[in-house]
Amino acid sequence: MTDVTRAEYCVIACAEAWRDNGEVLASPMGLIPGFGARLAKRTFAPDLLLTDGEAMLVDLDGTVEGWLPYRQHLAMVTGGKRHVMMGASQIDRYGNQNISCIGDWERPKRQLLGVRGAPVNTLNNPTSYWIPKHSKRVFVEHVDMVSGVGYRRAAEAGPSATRYHRLPRVVTNLGVFDFETPDHAMRLASLHPGVTVDEVAEATGFALVVPEDVPRTREPSAHELELIREVIDPRALRDREVPA
Repeated sequence: MTDVTRAEYCVIACAEAWRDNGEVLASPMGLIPGFGARLAKRTFAPDLLLTDGEAMLVDLDGTVEGWLPYRQHLAMVTGGKRHVMMGASQIDRYGNQNISCIGDWERPKRQLLGVRGAPVNTLNNPTSYWIPKHSKRVFVEHVDMVSGVGYRRAAEAGPSATRYHRLPRVVTNLGVFDFETPDHAMRLASLHPGVTVDEVAEATGFALVVPEDVPRTREPSAHELELIREVIDPRALRDREVPA
């Protein structure tokens, strides 16, 4: 399938985050994560409960079909029955994420979204990340402020913080990354076709763990490609976020 676009590989990589999750609330925050969650539910993860990333339950085509009361949402969050895919303005080698501010806390250079629900998400249910533009500005040695909690900080906080803490994957326009290493340092898990290890290293502000043989992000099946192009995203909005 030589005509598969980079954006379509990103949709596939995001969808794979929810493989084998069972009956959980999938909370994709962003366009391509949303397409990925809907693709997963239509194919290999039929038990997923889809949300718009906030307070509404949605069906397979994104149409709102119900409201998720906040008290019920909190009950699901605190029991690990939710898998969020968030964005990140900064992320470091151990999975600490920043969406709050750039620069020193006392006098930041730039104010961002704020911490919002990132600490609760990361400590109470699996959290993956989607980053459409992989660069050294995002992949940094140390985040300016910890919003989402990484592996080392969770371990330092003890069992109450690690019970449901898990960062399954980070998906970018260059590849897929995980933390499946002895010290939970970020590892290059797969490269999207056309991307090299050197290209990823050049765009990353810290030393990644790189296996000797880095696999390619899996190809979409013909059925998955048809669903992406004709059912889930017929307007090709994916290509605006990740150009070919």
